Amino acid sequence: MRIALGIEYDGTDFLGWQRLSHGVTVQETVEAAISRVADTPTAVVCAGRTDSGVHALCQVVHFDTEAERPDRAWIMGVNSALPASIAVRWVSCVAEQFHARYAARARRYRYAIINRVSRPALGRRYCAWLPQPLDAAAMHDAAQVLCGEHDFSAFRTAACQAKHPIRDLHHISVRRDGEHLVIEVQANAFLHHMVRNIVGSLLMVGRRQRDAAWLGEVLRGRDRTVAGPTAPAAGLTFIGPRYPAFWGLPAEATMDSEAEATARAWFPGPGDASAKVIYDPDDD
Repeated sequence: MRIALGIEYDGTDFLGWQRLSHGVTVQETVEAAISRVADTPTAVVCAGRTDSGVHALCQVVHFDTEAERPDRAWIMGVNSALPASIAVRWVSCVAEQFHARYAARARRYRYAIINRVSRPALGRRYCAWLPQPLDAAAMHDAAQVLCGEHDFSAFRTAACQAKHPIRDLHHISVRRDGEHLVIEVQANAFLHHMVRNIVGSLLMVGRRQRDAAWLGEVLRGRDRTVAGPTAPAAGLTFIGPRYPAFWGLPAEATMDSEAEATARAWFPGPGDASAKVIYDPDDD
């Protein structure tokens, strides 16, 4: 039996999602809690790995188990074994062809900034603080050149293990609400540090250190050394992946009908015996 979970977490005190030989990670903490409820060691697969200090609103994972438990037992039981910084939001029994990583057709991130002279107290764990004035409209306009399928080498960390730098960025927006700036981005997949490197470059535009045309030059140049610095991890939240509706997941993890029509062409539904992974997104 294959089960999918929607999980949220505060990544401040973890060394990222992926299990490591040193330090505490979200993956090992979640696996320990699920194993306790399943009464056997259980490994999980996630939709997209997050870095140290990065948060998640709806990380999706799947695992296989022979343990039969009602949905309430999986949610309440796993949550009772998790620290306060991690919580299961929902559970769904899925077809055996479902794969949390490979079945996802989009991934969404949000970067939050508090833009004021004085440092924040309440928002410090979930927002980056920038005291210099930022031009949100200029940042939004400049960011639009990134939409579409491109080589994002200029925004890729040297440690990135992805097989290639080509990604399809569906949309990106920058908006201001008082002292808060929010940058939202969706793509089929992301390179290591891609969002934070894009944000770091947009901040240079927002401070008027660079003009809007510069970002396009950086993208086309494919040179990481000329792009902006990597933005702090605290402001980044993985909103979650999106899947075609035929998997039957909650609305927050399901794509709209127009996008689903395209997805059906390259990932058959769970009732199709020929269903297989056709698109393999590299490390996010």
